[in-house]
Amino acid sequence: MTMNKKIIFWLDSNLTYFCLAHFLQKELDADFYAIIDVTNKTRSFYENQNLVNFKKVWFLHDHILPLRKPDLEYLSLFEKTYNIELWKLAINDRIFNHYNDFYNFTRNEILSILQNESKLFESVLHEINPDYVIMHEPYQLPDELFFELAKSLQISVLASFKSHLGYKSEIAENIHYADNISNMKNKSTYRSFDELKNYNESFNLSNKIKKQNIDPFGNNTDIFNAAIDYIFKTSDDNTETHYTYFGHSKIKTVLNAISNSLKTRRRWKYLDKHLVKKPDLRKKFIYYPLHIEQERSTLIVTPFFTDDIEFIEIIAKSIPIDYHLYVKEHPSQITRHWRDKKFYQKLNRIPNVTTIHPNTSSLELVKNCAMVITRSGTVALEAAFYQKSAITCADFDFILLPSIERLMRVEELPKLISKCLEKKMDPKILDQYVSFKEENTSEFDISDFDTRIVNRFFHGGRFVDVIITNEKMLEFLNENEDSLKGFTKAYLEKIKFFKEENNS
Repeated sequence: MTMNKKIIFWLDSNLTYFCLAHFLQKELDADFYAIIDVTNKTRSFYENQNLVNFKKVWFLHDHILPLRKPDLEYLSLFEKTYNIELWKLAINDRIFNHYNDFYNFTRNEILSILQNESKLFESVLHEINPDYVIMHEPYQLPDELFFELAKSLQISVLASFKSHLGYKSEIAENIHYADNISNMKNKSTYRSFDELKNYNESFNLSNKIKKQNIDPFGNNTDIFNAAIDYIFKTSDDNTETHYTYFGHSKIKTVLNAISNSLKTRRRWKYLDKHLVKKPDLRKKFIYYPLHIEQERSTLIVTPFFTDDIEFIEIIAKSIPIDYHLYVKEHPSQITRHWRDKKFYQKLNRIPNVTTIHPNTSSLELVKNCAMVITRSGTVALEAAFYQKSAITCADFDFILLPSIERLMRVEELPKLISKCLEKKMDPKILDQYVSFKEENTSEFDISDFDTRIVNRFFHGGRFVDVIITNEKMLEFLNENEDSLKGFTKAYLEKIKFFKEENNS
């Protein structure tokens, strides 16, 4: 007797994967399960919905509290058994570190939460023994811990993420590292650098980033409705049930929002006045673009390179004497209220560093620089289109390109920079990589779909503790049926790929 395939979904305020489950169950004979990380008001939707038939669900926060004295023997054994570095995840988690404005967790509280999450995930995966896990790319401790545990148990994790090229999406076990990247093929004809450059510029990605930023002073209707919903229609019960809400209260949250709004305006005035808007592109310079703070791209992807000031100082010490280091602020940092002016002041005190205004074109800096250095940004790949070498601290699949070097130890940086500055470029491997990506990506635009979700359900991304009705969700599914069916097809093809891999 053939058993149904078993799939566990990770579901949270990113409703994309609930939508995917709705369409996937129509195409796949499988048993669906879910771990759900949502607030109390949104929970009622999952308890009452009839759009996806889950055989069993676990609400994450039902299993975390109360906090007790941690069992260090269990945590130590868990760490060794599954080869998961728990402190690395915990210290870099945005809830447990200095980004949390509301609560300072003690060591024992963090360890207790880690223990309870580990026991839950271990129990669920051993009980169900799923064939697949389906989820978004992890960005906080719980989902990253679940992701790493599933991989350690050799469960196929089908995680989707934005493609490095264009507005497409990819699905892979190793986030940002294609499962079948070794299948890049030789071609009979190759595109030139000019053709590849035009291909890259056709996406106009910088313009899209600006459109997707959540401006703190943007849609007044969204801001007003979010405030009304929070102040008059929401209780503070999440503070009792969700450790992520520890320290929150309505008055503290409102005051924090006002403070952040004022902070954003004040910081913008400073950087708009003091950061360079028209850098001298005739100078010999190396380009370092800043990342957005509190993001997966640094906290998880480059866990040992999280201090920008420290890393920039290391780069500044490592570049040749006749070069400048141009450091550009990220335009999306507005969503994190910009950085404190002390940050920019420290940068400006480094004698060979020039701090560039966020509105300056990153593309022009790439075109005119000698090379690029980034912690984990796709600008390393973008540089290749303009025959520029790059250094990155992350293990993405584009490090296969000869133009990109992976930094392993900071002591290697001076020699690695010298090596990159001497590199000669060949468009053939870049064209192979681009062709591979074109063949192995879905047309589904994850970022655009995220925007549709937050605009429909979450007041433009400003408030997540909302009531969602079955009717409202069904209406959204019907409106987006075409794009979601394309996304579902991509997942069916990936499941087929893993099935063939396991049978070979």
